[in-house]
Amino acid sequence: MEGLPDATAFATRLKNTLIQYHSIEDDKWRVAKKTKDVTIWRKPSEEFNGYLFKTQENPQDKINTVFDQEKLNPRCLIWDSVITCRSILSHSYENNCCVMRYTTAGQLWNIISPREFVDFSYTVGYEEGLLSCGLSVDWNEKRPEFIRGYNHPCGWFCVPLKDSPHQSLLTGYIQTDLRGMIPQSAVDTAMASTLINFYGDLQKALQKA
Repeated sequence: MEGLPDATAFATRLKNTLIQYHSIEDDKWRVAKKTKDVTIWRKPSEEFNGYLFKTQENPQDKINTVFDQEKLNPRCLIWDSVITCRSILSHSYENNCCVMRYTTAGQLWNIISPREFVDFSYTVGYEEGLLSCGLSVDWNEKRPEFIRGYNHPCGWFCVPLKDSPHQSLLTGYIQTDLRGMIPQSAVDTAMASTLINFYGDLQKALQKA
């Protein structure tokens, strides 16, 4: 894979990092935003001068159906309204990973301008469900109409409940450096709201699944 001489080792490190995040004790997190269905927590990131966000929604039916599509074809996440374009730049299907470029819409009335990310993406089975994780990588080609953001290790755990296997719990870990000239407080506000909106888009997708 271009720029990744050992995709297997890279993917293993990324997976282990996400599993480590998933084991952080509850008292280490602080609630950033909450609705009746979704809770967003945060804690200082150890990767950059920002926050690691944790997100979780009440258990839902059919989540695995939607994320199975994502596992089979990473371009298939068309229901996320923040993403405006998504393409695979390089892939290694035998390792179930790829390098993906995607762009996001402007946020907060375009105070935060559109961003472009180039991420190594890896999906693997986890506790009868899925772990889909990613990390930004260097990629020389840049487009001037976008600011190149950077995702530190991020991922989504989609795991069926043991006592109710037709339902799954979706837990995400996000730590994004948007870069550019914007205050951290604006980034924090946008991130929590964006994650809430992500679950709203997911609900619409589940209704159609």
